[in-house]
Amino acid sequence: MFHIKTLELVHWDYWRRFTLPLDAQIITIVGPNGSGKTTLLDAMRTLFALRCSGKRDFRRYVRRADRSFAWIRAVVANKPGSSGRRPFFPCLQDEVTLACRIRKASGDWTRDYAIIDGNLSIEELEHSSDWTGLRDYQTRLAWGGLTPAIAKVLSLEQGDTDKLCEYSPKALLELVFDVFGDKEVLDNYDAAREEQKNAEREIESLGLDLDRLRAQAETKRLEADRFLEWKQLADEIHALEAEIVPRLETAELAREVENERHELLRLDEERVDRQREQRDARARLEQIRTEQAAATAERSRLKTHADEAERQHLAAHDRVRDLEKLTAERDALRAQLASEHGADAVALEKEHEEADAALVALRRKERELVAAFEEKTEQLRNERNRSGPPGDSEVSRFRVKLSAEGIAHQSLAEVLEVTDPAWQAALEAILRPYRHVILLDHESDRHAAWALGERERFRHFIVPERETPPPAKPMSLAEVVNIDAPVPRWLTDLLNRIRRVEDAESARNLPREQEWITRDGYHRERRGARHLGRPQDFHFGELARQSRIDALTAEIAGLDKQLQALRPKLDAAGERLAGIRQRLLGLQSAQLLAANTEKYAAADAELPAARKALTEAIAERAATRGALDEVAEKLRGVEIELDRRNRELKNIELRLADIARDNAPRRRAQAERILKLRRRRRGMPAHWLDSAELALLVEKYGDARSARLQLDRLRRHLDEGDWVTDGTVLTLRDRLTTDLAGRERDYGDRQAYCATARRHTDEARAAYIAKLRATVRQYGKNLKALGELANLDVDCPAPHLDNDDLSLAQAGLEVRFDFDRKGAVGLNDGEASGGQQVMKSLILLVALLMDDARPGGFVFIDEPFAHLDVANIDRVGTFLRATRAQYLITTPVTHNANVFAPAQLTLVTRKKPHAETWAPPIGVLQRARD
Repeated sequence: MFHIKTLELVHWDYWRRFTLPLDAQIITIVGPNGSGKTTLLDAMRTLFALRCSGKRDFRRYVRRADRSFAWIRAVVANKPGSSGRRPFFPCLQDEVTLACRIRKASGDWTRDYAIIDGNLSIEELEHSSDWTGLRDYQTRLAWGGLTPAIAKVLSLEQGDTDKLCEYSPKALLELVFDVFGDKEVLDNYDAAREEQKNAEREIESLGLDLDRLRAQAETKRLEADRFLEWKQLADEIHALEAEIVPRLETAELAREVENERHELLRLDEERVDRQREQRDARARLEQIRTEQAAATAERSRLKTHADEAERQHLAAHDRVRDLEKLTAERDALRAQLASEHGADAVALEKEHEEADAALVALRRKERELVAAFEEKTEQLRNERNRSGPPGDSEVSRFRVKLSAEGIAHQSLAEVLEVTDPAWQAALEAILRPYRHVILLDHESDRHAAWALGERERFRHFIVPERETPPPAKPMSLAEVVNIDAPVPRWLTDLLNRIRRVEDAESARNLPREQEWITRDGYHRERRGARHLGRPQDFHFGELARQSRIDALTAEIAGLDKQLQALRPKLDAAGERLAGIRQRLLGLQSAQLLAANTEKYAAADAELPAARKALTEAIAERAATRGALDEVAEKLRGVEIELDRRNRELKNIELRLADIARDNAPRRRAQAERILKLRRRRRGMPAHWLDSAELALLVEKYGDARSARLQLDRLRRHLDEGDWVTDGTVLTLRDRLTTDLAGRERDYGDRQAYCATARRHTDEARAAYIAKLRATVRQYGKNLKALGELANLDVDCPAPHLDNDDLSLAQAGLEVRFDFDRKGAVGLNDGEASGGQQVMKSLILLVALLMDDARPGGFVFIDEPFAHLDVANIDRVGTFLRATRAQYLITTPVTHNANVFAPAQLTLVTRKKPHAETWAPPIGVLQRARD
C-alpha cells in the first residue's frame, strides 16, 4: 500500500493555502482543542474518498472559506511492491498526484477526483482532463491498496482508536478477509451464492406459480366433477321422469290387473261354492227345525203327564202321611194309657222345652232345604232353556255395554264345541285362561271396543283379528274341537301345537320340542311338564252344559232325599211336643182313644193300599221324569245343532253379502285399470315392456313409489346444491391440466439447474473457505509478529469452518492477548486496562496493513494516547516505531511530552484569531536524523 509524501490544501476551512511535508513514519499533529487537528484529518479523508468524522462532511469545511472552490492535493508513493506491481498502475513514476477539486455549481458543492502520474501542481491540474467520478476514483484507490475495509478503519472517530478490539469475532473475521482476501475468490463465491439464491428464488417463484396453477387446475377439476355430477343427476332425473317411472308404473299396473283378475275369478268360484253351501245349510236347517218341532210336542205331552203324575204322587203321599199320623196318634194314646200317672211336672216341663227347641231347629232346616231346592230347580230350568256357556257377572255387564254401543261380538265359548267328552277336562284346563275372550265380528270396531274395555277395566282379551281355522292336525287337541266361526290365529296354533297322549309314558318317543297333554290334564311344554288341575266346572260346548245340568239334577235329588228324611223327624218332633202338651193338660188319653177308635181302625185298614198307591205314583213319576229328561236332552242337542246351523248359514250369507257388495266396485275398478293400462302402453317402445329390463329396473329402484321418491330426492339435491352447469369447464380443465404438465416439466428442469447452482456454490464456498483459512493464518502470523514487537503474547486460533453457509455465517475470529504473563484476555472482555485496549486495537489495526505483497500504508489515529499513563504512552510509542506503517496521530497540547518521543515529524495547529479571516498556517517540526 502507498504512503503520503506531501499534502496541499486550498480554501479548506479557515486555511487559505499551505503545503505540508508528510514523508515520515510517525507524524504527530498537536494543537489545542478546536485548532484544526480533526479538520486536517478530514481533509485527508475527503481526498481519499473516506467518510469524515462525526456528522461532518466536506461541505461544512468549504463553506467556511467563503470561496467558490477548494483544492486538496497529495503526492503519494507509487513504488513497486514485492510482486513488481505498482499501486497506481498504469502510472509508472515513483510518485503520483492525488487531487480533489471542490466547486460550487447550481447551489450545491460537487467533487472531482484525479490520479495523475508524477508530482503536478494545482495550477497544472486545472488544465488536466483526467478527472473522474467518486466511484471510479474509489476503485482506483482500492487497487492501490486503500480497500473499503481499510477505508472503514481509517474512518474511525476521534478517541475511538480502540474500536477494533470491540469488534465481535464475526465482524473481525469479515474485516480481516476484506483486507487480505482474494477479491476474485470472494466475488466467485458471492456470484455463485447469488446465482444459487436467484435460482432458489426463481424455483420458489416457479413453485408458487406451480402451486397456484395446481390450485387452479384442481379447482377446475372439481368444477368439472361438479358439472359431470350435475349432468349425471340431470340425465338420471330426465330418465326417471321420461322412462323409468312410467315403465315401473305400467309394470305395476299390469301386475295389479293380473292379480285382480285372479282374485275376481277366485271370488266367483267362492260365490258359487258359498251359494251351494247356503242351499245345503238351508235344507239341513229345515230338517233340524222339523225334528225340533216334534221333540217340542213330545216334551209338552210328557210335561203334562209329569204334572199329573206329580199331583197323584203328592195326593198319595199326603194320604199315606195322614193315615200314618192317625195310627201314630192311636199308638201314642195307647202308650199314654200304659204310662204311670203323676209324672214329675218339672221334668215334664223340661222335656216340653227340649221338644219345642228340637221342633224349631228341624223346621228351620226344612226351610233352608226348601229354599236350596227351589234355587237349584230354577238353575236347572234355566240351564235346560239356555244354550251356551254359564254367565259371569262382569262379562255379562261388559257384553251389555258392547251391545249398547252397537259393537257386534261373540264369546269364545259360543263358537267352540268339544266333540270328544273324554278330552273335555284336558281342553278346559288348557283354555281356562281364555274362557271369557270376546271376539269382535268387525275388525273396524276394535278401537271403540278397546276404549270401552279401558274405561271399564275389563280384564279379559278383546280380539278383533279372526280368521277361518285351518284343518286340525292328526292327534292334536284341535282334532277334538269343532270351531264353527273365525277365531284368532293364536288359538288354532295353540290347539294344533299340543298333541294328545294317553299318559306320560306313551309320550316317551315324541320329539323333544313336541308339546303334549294327557286326558287327566298333565301338560308338557317348552318350560317343562306340570299338572294343570282338573276343572270342577266345564265351560266350553254342549258337553259342558250337559255336565252342569247333570250336576244340578244330582244336587236337586240330594236335596229331595234330605227333605224326605227330615220330614218324618219333623212330624215326630211335632207329635212328641203335642204329646207332652197333652200330658201337661191332663190325662185324657183313654177318652181320646175311645172316641177315635173307628177312625183309627179305618186308617189301619186303608194304610197298605195307600202305601201301594204311593209306591206306584213314585214309580210313575220317576218314569215320566226319565222320559221327559230324555226328550229334553234330545231337544237340547237339536237346539245346539240348530244354533250351530244358524250361525253357519249366517256366516255364509254374510260372506255372500260381502262378495256381492265388493264385486261390482272391484270390477269397475278393474275395468278402469285395464283402460288406464291400455292408454299407458299406447306409444311405448316394445323393449320398455321387456321383463328382463324391468327386472333390472326393479332391482335398482324397487317399485314405482321408490323410483318417484328417488326422483324427488334427486330434484331436491339438484335444487339445493351449488352446481356448475357450463360445459366449457371441461375444456378449461383439460387446458389447465396440459399447462400444469408443462409447468411441472419446467419446474423439474429448474430444480436440476438449482441443484447445479448449489453444487457450484458449494465449490465456490470451498474455495472461499480455503482462502479464508489462508487469510486467517496470515493475519495470525502478523498478530504474533506484532505481539513480539510489543513484548506480549497473541493467540489467534483458526475458526471452525465447514462447507455450508450456516457454519460460515457463524464463524468468528477469536484473538486473545497475554499482557505481562497475567493470563490471556479476549477482544472486549472487560478485563484489559485502557492502555491494553489501545495496544490491542493498534495490533489488530497494524496487522491488517502487514502485507508482504503490499507493504507500507498509512493510518489515521485520533488521540491514541488519551487516558494513558506515562508507561503505556512509552509502550505504545515503542510499538509504533517498531512497525513499518505511516501513522498520522493527533494529540492535544496538554498531554505528556512523551507522546512526541516516537514522532519524526510534528505538525502544530493553531486557532484562528477572531480578528483574522484566515487561520495561521500549520507549523512543522521535523526530528533531526541520527
